[in-house]
Amino acid sequence: MEILINILVALPMVVGVIFTLVTAIGLLRFPDPYTRAHAASKSSTVGVLGILLSVFLHFWLVEEHFNPRILLGILFLFITAPVGGHMMSRAAYFAGVKPSELTVKDELGEDIRRIKEK
Repeated sequence: MEILINILVALPMVVGVIFTLVTAIGLLRFPDPYTRAHAASKSSTVGVLGILLSVFLHFWLVEEHFNPRILLGILFLFITAPVGGHMMSRAAYFAGVKPSELTVKDELGEDIRRIKEK
């Protein structure tokens, strides 16, 4: 039973570390702030979720201590991280930061032009 618990605790940790590594690679490799913000907000959210879930399972299954504050931390992170990434991208857009040459479509620019035409 102890081996099963250790696997159950370690699996989300490994997934979280892999997603956090993908976040770091994305921050280094992506060409503009918009894609970097996407990498930082989306994959790091899943990465930290895996790590916090592993901590929660460890305390619950190994230490026999149920800690709902960790679940609240996961919920708070799920709400704030994507919103923060979105707001940073919008701030960069309205500050005039140009997207990469590889960007195919500027949907926000199209929406702004359409609203101004009305």
